[in-house]
Amino acid sequence: MIEIESKLEGKAYTLYELEQKLKPLGFSIGGNWDYDHGYFDYKMDDKVGYQFIRLPFKSVDGQLDSPGCTVQFGIPFLLSHKYQVGLDDHAMIGNISASFNQFQEPQDKDATFPEEYIEIGKQHIKEIENLLDRE
Repeated sequence: MIEIESKLEGKAYTLYELEQKLKPLGFSIGGNWDYDHGYFDYKMDDKVGYQFIRLPFKSVDGQLDSPGCTVQFGIPFLLSHKYQVGLDDHAMIGNISASFNQFQEPQDKDATFPEEYIEIGKQHIKEIENLLDRE
Protein backbone atom coordinates (compact mmCIF):
# COMPACT_ATOMS: atom_id res chain seq x y z
CA MET A 1 0.00 0.00 0.00
CA ILE A 2 1.30 3.42 -0.99
CA GLU A 3 -0.41 6.47 0.49
CA ILE A 4 -0.66 9.46 -1.85
CA GLU A 5 -0.73 12.97 -0.39
CA SER A 6 -3.82 14.66 -1.76
CA LYS A 7 -6.06 17.70 -1.42
CA LEU A 8 -8.98 15.25 -1.29
CA GLU A 9 -8.18 14.25 2.28
CA GLY A 10 -10.72 15.74 4.66
CA LYS A 11 -13.03 17.13 1.95
CA ALA A 12 -16.72 16.28 2.18
CA TYR A 13 -19.23 15.66 -0.62
CA THR A 14 -22.57 13.96 -0.97
CA LEU A 15 -22.11 10.33 -1.89
CA TYR A 16 -24.54 10.78 -4.77
CA GLU A 17 -22.41 13.61 -6.23
CA LEU A 18 -19.26 11.49 -6.01
CA GLU A 19 -20.94 8.54 -7.66
CA GLN A 20 -22.15 10.76 -10.52
CA LYS A 21 -18.63 12.11 -11.12
CA LEU A 22 -16.39 9.13 -10.38
CA LYS A 23 -18.29 6.21 -11.90
CA PRO A 24 -17.97 7.54 -15.49
CA LEU A 25 -14.19 7.62 -14.90
CA GLY A 26 -14.11 3.92 -14.00
CA PHE A 27 -14.33 4.12 -10.21
CA SER A 28 -16.72 1.83 -8.38
CA ILE A 29 -17.76 1.12 -4.82
CA GLY A 30 -18.71 -2.51 -5.40
CA GLY A 31 -18.71 -4.52 -2.17
CA ASN A 32 -16.15 -2.27 -0.49
CA TRP A 33 -18.48 -0.47 1.89
CA ASP A 34 -20.20 -0.68 5.23
CA TYR A 35 -22.84 1.65 6.67
CA ASP A 36 -20.25 4.15 7.91
CA HIS A 37 -17.32 3.86 5.47
CA GLY A 38 -16.31 2.64 2.03
CA TYR A 39 -13.90 2.96 -0.89
CA PHE A 40 -14.03 4.10 -4.47
CA ASP A 41 -11.75 1.75 -6.42
CA TYR A 42 -10.21 2.14 -9.84
CA LYS A 43 -8.51 -0.93 -11.33
CA MET A 44 -5.36 0.25 -13.09
CA ASP A 45 -4.09 -3.14 -14.26
CA ASP A 46 -4.57 -6.86 -13.78
CA LYS A 47 -1.59 -8.49 -15.54
CA VAL A 48 0.20 -9.65 -12.38
CA GLY A 49 -2.47 -9.47 -9.70
CA TYR A 50 -4.55 -6.32 -9.46
CA GLN A 51 -3.39 -2.73 -9.03
CA PHE A 52 -5.94 -0.26 -7.67
CA ILE A 53 -6.31 3.38 -6.81
CA ARG A 54 -8.39 3.39 -3.64
CA LEU A 55 -10.21 6.50 -2.38
CA PRO A 56 -11.37 5.80 1.19
CA PHE A 57 -14.30 7.70 2.65
CA LYS A 58 -16.36 7.75 5.82
CA SER A 59 -19.87 8.92 6.49
CA VAL A 60 -20.15 12.27 8.28
CA ASP A 61 -23.91 12.70 7.86
CA GLY A 62 -26.17 9.65 7.55
CA GLN A 63 -25.54 6.06 6.58
CA LEU A 64 -24.16 5.20 3.16
CA ASP A 65 -27.40 3.59 2.07
CA SER A 66 -29.45 6.69 3.01
CA PRO A 67 -30.39 9.39 0.50
CA GLY A 68 -28.36 12.58 0.91
CA CYS A 69 -25.51 10.93 2.83
CA THR A 70 -22.39 13.12 3.11
CA VAL A 71 -18.97 11.48 3.14
CA GLN A 72 -15.45 12.70 3.85
CA PHE A 73 -12.35 11.44 2.05
CA GLY A 74 -9.42 9.86 3.84
CA ILE A 75 -5.91 9.53 2.38
CA PRO A 76 -5.97 8.02 -1.12
CA PHE A 77 -3.65 5.09 -1.69
CA LEU A 78 -2.39 2.63 -4.28
CA LEU A 79 -2.97 -1.03 -3.54
CA SER A 80 -1.78 -4.23 -5.19
CA HIS A 81 -3.28 -7.69 -4.73
CA LYS A 82 -1.43 -10.71 -6.09
CA TYR A 83 -3.61 -13.80 -6.41
CA GLN A 84 -2.30 -17.32 -6.27
CA VAL A 85 -2.38 -19.49 -9.35
CA GLY A 86 -4.37 -22.71 -9.12
CA LEU A 87 -6.79 -23.93 -6.50
CA ASP A 88 -7.55 -22.15 -3.25
CA ASP A 89 -5.57 -23.73 -0.40
CA HIS A 90 -8.53 -23.43 1.95
CA ALA A 91 -11.28 -24.76 -0.32
CA MET A 92 -12.51 -28.21 0.68
CA ILE A 93 -15.14 -30.45 -0.82
CA GLY A 94 -18.20 -30.16 1.37
CA ASN A 95 -17.02 -26.88 2.88
CA ILE A 96 -20.17 -24.74 2.95
CA SER A 97 -18.19 -21.50 2.89
CA ALA A 98 -16.59 -22.56 -0.41
CA SER A 99 -20.02 -22.64 -2.03
CA PHE A 100 -20.56 -18.99 -1.09
CA ASN A 101 -17.03 -17.67 -1.62
CA GLN A 102 -15.77 -18.76 -5.02
CA PHE A 103 -12.73 -16.49 -5.04
CA GLN A 104 -9.20 -17.47 -4.19
CA GLU A 105 -7.43 -16.10 -1.18
CA PRO A 106 -4.82 -13.49 -2.18
CA GLN A 107 -1.27 -14.79 -2.27
CA ASP A 108 -0.20 -11.35 -1.08
CA LYS A 109 -2.89 -8.83 -0.02
CA ASP A 110 -0.34 -6.01 0.06
CA ALA A 111 1.93 -6.95 -2.84
CA THR A 112 4.66 -4.68 -4.13
CA PHE A 113 3.20 -2.00 -6.34
CA PRO A 114 4.78 -1.84 -9.82
CA GLU A 115 6.91 1.31 -10.14
CA GLU A 116 5.53 2.21 -13.57
CA TYR A 117 2.03 2.63 -12.12
CA ILE A 118 2.89 4.87 -9.17
CA GLU A 119 3.15 8.06 -11.23
CA ILE A 120 0.06 7.11 -13.24
CA GLY A 121 -1.84 6.65 -9.97
CA LYS A 122 -0.69 10.05 -8.72
CA GLN A 123 -1.82 11.68 -11.98
CA HIS A 124 -5.27 10.06 -11.72
CA ILE A 125 -5.66 11.39 -8.18
CA LYS A 126 -4.69 14.90 -9.37
CA GLU A 127 -7.34 14.64 -12.09
CA ILE A 128 -9.96 13.73 -9.46
CA GLU A 129 -8.84 16.71 -7.31
CA ASN A 130 -9.25 19.04 -10.29
CA LEU A 131 -12.62 17.58 -11.23
CA LEU A 132 -14.02 17.98 -7.72
CA ASP A 133 -12.45 21.45 -7.19
CA ARG A 134 -14.39 22.85 -10.16
CA GLU A 135 -17.53 22.99 -8.07
